[in-house]
Amino acid sequence: MTTAGAVVRAKATAVPASETLPWLLSAVIVGLVLYYFIGIDQGALSVFGDTSVVHELVHDARHFLGFPCH
Repeated sequence: MTTAGAVVRAKATAVPASETLPWLLSAVIVGLVLYYFIGIDQGALSVFGDTSVVHELVHDARHFLGFPCH
């Protein structure tokens, strides 16, 4: 035989926008940097000069995500 227990509900907490804005901006910046390195940087205009190290590092990820590479 079972007895009905009290239902515990989570209480919503208000979080001010001033506390979440730095996290949101950081996530957007990191996302844009990742998008640049995986999707746009093809080695020709690399931010690291005349090297294609970043291109080779994310080469397989670029193909997996459907970005043209060659």
